[in-house]
Amino acid sequence: METLTDFLINRGYSKVKLKLTKTNHFEIKASINGVNGRFILDTGASSSCVGFEAIERFNLKVKDSEIRAVGAGASDMLTQISSSNDLKIGKWKKRRVALILFNLSHVNNGLVNHNADPVDGIIGADILKKGKAIIDYEKKYLYLRMKDISKPKDS
Repeated sequence: METLTDFLINRGYSKVKLKLTKTNHFEIKASINGVNGRFILDTGASSSCVGFEAIERFNLKVKDSEIRAVGAGASDMLTQISSSNDLKIGKWKKRRVALILFNLSHVNNGLVNHNADPVDGIIGADILKKGKAIIDYEKKYLYLRMKDISKPKDS
């Protein structure tokens, strides 16, 4: 019997391990512009984002934004945007990724208050949609589509 992993790998997906934190969030490792970081995987976040303090670390070119961020525990936050970033999650890569920058201190304070490590940012639904993501909650894996593989045509 074919496993979910085998099924998805045969259809062009890559597999990435997720870590369940003490706050019951999934944490994922990713790199932005070749620099590794730790991120919360958040299906409810419309955009992927990083904290203002990560601008230099991830070599981000930022512009001010008129958009105000709203999230759990905070609202009407000032933002900046950084376009044309290279994002890598496991073997999956995407070029020209836009990231929202805002003050992540309320997120990291909450994590630290619950004995979890702070994160560099959040991987949101924008990236999950681009990667045609599938999450295996039981086994704690994220699958991202590397390439389209056509089904063989019937003869």
